[in-house]
Amino acid sequence: YKHIDKKIVSVEGRIEGKISTKIIGKKGFGYDPIFIPNKNNNTFGQMAKAKKIKMDHRFIAFQKLKRKVKI
Repeated sequence: YKHIDKKIVSVEGRIEGKISTKIIGKKGFGYDPIFIPNKNNNTFGQMAKAKKIKMDHRFIAFQKLKRKVKI
């Protein structure tokens, strides 16, 4: 366990896309069946978990956090 000198570290993960007019797909949760990421034809709810995770805003934020916090 390493102490981070009491600094607050903040990052943001962002993914752009559009909202489907229909609920499509049964995978994921929340907005996954209606969110279509840019450069894709499928909603997150239709995608394999591994593909979705690598473009998800949480994954993007985590990658940024890893670069800021050297553990």
